[in-house]
Amino acid sequence: MYVVALVGNTVILQAVRVEPSLHEPMYYFLSMLSFSDVAMSLATLPTVLRTFCLDARSIAFDACLIQMFLIHSFSMMESGILLAMSFDRYVAICNPLRYATVLTNEIIAGLGFAVTARSFITLFPLPFLIKRLPICRSNVLSHSYCLHPDMMKLACADITVNSIYGLFVLVSTFGMDLLFICLSYMLILHSVMVIASREECLKALNTCVSHILAVLAFYVPMIGVSTVHRFGKHAPRYIHVLLSNVYLFVPPVLNPLIYSAKTKEIRRAIVRMFRRIKI
Repeated sequence: MYVVALVGNTVILQAVRVEPSLHEPMYYFLSMLSFSDVAMSLATLPTVLRTFCLDARSIAFDACLIQMFLIHSFSMMESGILLAMSFDRYVAICNPLRYATVLTNEIIAGLGFAVTARSFITLFPLPFLIKRLPICRSNVLSHSYCLHPDMMKLACADITVNSIYGLFVLVSTFGMDLLFICLSYMLILHSVMVIASREECLKALNTCVSHILAVLAFYVPMIGVSTVHRFGKHAPRYIHVLLSNVYLFVPPVLNPLIYSAKTKEIRRAIVRMFRRIKI
């Protein structure tokens, strides 16, 4: 899965970089998504491979805090990028004549910076909230990487502040992103329904299929793992482990496969890129 995620997303990044035909807002956002997937994979890779390949069962506390911060930051970044991509689809379908003037390179760069800044600023207090807690219970984590819900359960002090802040971050970022993504697709459907031609209607909706699949691949596991962590205290341990692994490992694997399979421009660009390398 790591090989597929790293190679697939790196190929998409390279294709967008070298192919002039992909120098459009949609593919710039796709390259941001691929970058966040590569970063997420690299954030989990060291401890996962050490655990399963080298049987290394320990991690320094500060290293665990850094990994926790990076995993949650890149996850939030991916959520923001999916929201930006839904805005791209909304403008492309509902206001196609203004597409080039609304989504300029400066606007795209600004959205990318805002998504990145939001992730790091919002999650900056998280390591400090964990570090203030005394860890005097079992220091065994449930996963081969560090997550905030897993780490705060090791504390033998009041974790109300951590729990409230974690819920606030979840609702104000991931929750709002998902709400606005759903709203954008409601507006898209409303605009598409007034198109007289059934073929044109399907053609417009077909441009959204890849993004919808990417949204489902990201949010469904995330909602599952959040629900289990907060309300499934008596669920079997393997359920927690399975959902957390699906949440972190599946989206980086599926996203390049989804866009390569459903977007012919990406497929053509990848084929041309490899032909040039072969020559």
